[in-house]
Amino acid sequence: MNDIWLTRIVPHASSRDARGDLGNAVGLHRRLMSLFPDGAGPDPRAALGVLHRVEDSPAGPYILMQSRQQPDLGKLPKDYGTAAVRETSPLLSALRPGATLHFRCVASPVRKPGAGTRSLYNLPAVVPLTGAHADEWWMRQADTAGLKVLTLRSQPLDSATGLRGRRGADQQRIRHARTRFDGTAAVIDPDQLRAKLTDGIGRGKAYGCGLLTVAPARSREGATRA
Repeated sequence: MNDIWLTRIVPHASSRDARGDLGNAVGLHRRLMSLFPDGAGPDPRAALGVLHRVEDSPAGPYILMQSRQQPDLGKLPKDYGTAAVRETSPLLSALRPGATLHFRCVASPVRKPGAGTRSLYNLPAVVPLTGAHADEWWMRQADTAGLKVLTLRSQPLDSATGLRGRRGADQQRIRHARTRFDGTAAVIDPDQLRAKLTDGIGRGKAYGCGLLTVAPARSREGATRA
């Protein structure tokens, strides 16, 4: 399979650039995309396989980013933070049916009601899911990812928000409701799983949603390492 890179960026609390990015999903997307060359086509995020999420730790937040191309960390602003990158393709290539994994995914679970239902109940085109409905959504996603979920914990997170586009009438506020899914699962179809690991899950992939990471179940550190 093609190379897959996992980058961990630990922002400095003193960095104004980093603080601004952590509070703005659109700004963080732009920052991460700036680490890659231009000319990747009409959808550079998808072409480069860039997925990310922000993780909390006792020492403070950090950014976990996956990509098909190694990022140029030298393009980060001076004093932005510390960063390290490693290649994860060997782990993905080693996936086998029956293996038990820890998983983690911060995703945006939604449903899209039909036109008749929207009109009848005055619903928006996209309805965020929470609680048991979000868990059911995740179980369906895991099934299409070639996983059989064994244990599941879910936690609602603050929405990913920001302003996209030029200032003025063309500017659009984005908002993606988010839930973090953690647990263990058995691998049913390694090829399906590799595809979902590479492509991501659900909506809002540019804004910190959809990155699925896994680790062998014997690991004590859970599924934050990919």
